Amino acid sequence: MNRLLSIGHGYSAARLAAQLLARGWQVSGTTRSPQAMAAIASTGVTPLLWGAEGAEAIGKATHILISVAPDRSADPTLQAFEEALAAARPEWVGYLSTTAVYGDHGGAWVDEDTPLTPATARGAARVAAENAWRATALPLHIFRLAGIYGPRRGPFEKVRDGSARRIIKPGQVFSRIHVDDIAGALLASIARPAPGSIYNICDDLPAPPEDVLSYAAHLLGLPPPPAIAYDTAEMTDMARSFYAENKRVKNDRMKRDLGYTLLYPDYQSGLNALLKSH
Repeated sequence: MNRLLSIGHGYSAARLAAQLLARGWQVSGTTRSPQAMAAIASTGVTPLLWGAEGAEAIGKATHILISVAPDRSADPTLQAFEEALAAARPEWVGYLSTTAVYGDHGGAWVDEDTPLTPATARGAARVAAENAWRATALPLHIFRLAGIYGPRRGPFEKVRDGSARRIIKPGQVFSRIHVDDIAGALLASIARPAPGSIYNICDDLPAPPEDVLSYAAHLLGLPPPPAIAYDTAEMTDMARSFYAENKRVKNDRMKRDLGYTLLYPDYQSGLNALLKSH
């Protein structure tokens, strides 16, 4: 019996879990919130509280997926489960990282061999966490995710209610990935394990964020949201930090080594599918 343990069971992991459950796997997922247990159980995943229950499940898992973000001092999963992970013998371990590890490249293309020069504290913490996981003896696969969108995480609600704003920063682009393509790439890696591998998980079309909002409005038959210059826009520190990095992310290795074909190779196909599903 294949058993996946999802540590920090969240949005992306839930999409993978659904695919594995349909294939007859057993899937368990950790959470820090007792209130989240029922919601996790309703999807067919066995909920586990962070701590002793998670540590016990590590020893039984054939596959482990880590979705927990690091803090600025250390990786919380490695800290909490150091002993259990050292004794574990899974077939496959996946760590969900971020393309923020590359930092700012002025809109140039980056791939998995590009030196890591994070421009934010968040990116630097991810680099440290990746290095800490790579120092273990686990059969590790690192997945650097671009900006995630999908059901309940698309632009349509804000465009509909009038709260969307097109932030204009000339030359700025972002790479994106539909959550179902994250699940698909993870499934492909599980089928073709290659410990030590690192994959960028993103679509084929880095694009300015204002273009995505304009296209969403077009699909809804609404005018484009108001345009606001980046320098004068009111934004949270987290939102502004995303604009500190400008790069185009290559996904050639994902396609070549995993043999994975994107369901949604660009934001247009992804947004069209989202709108049709609601």
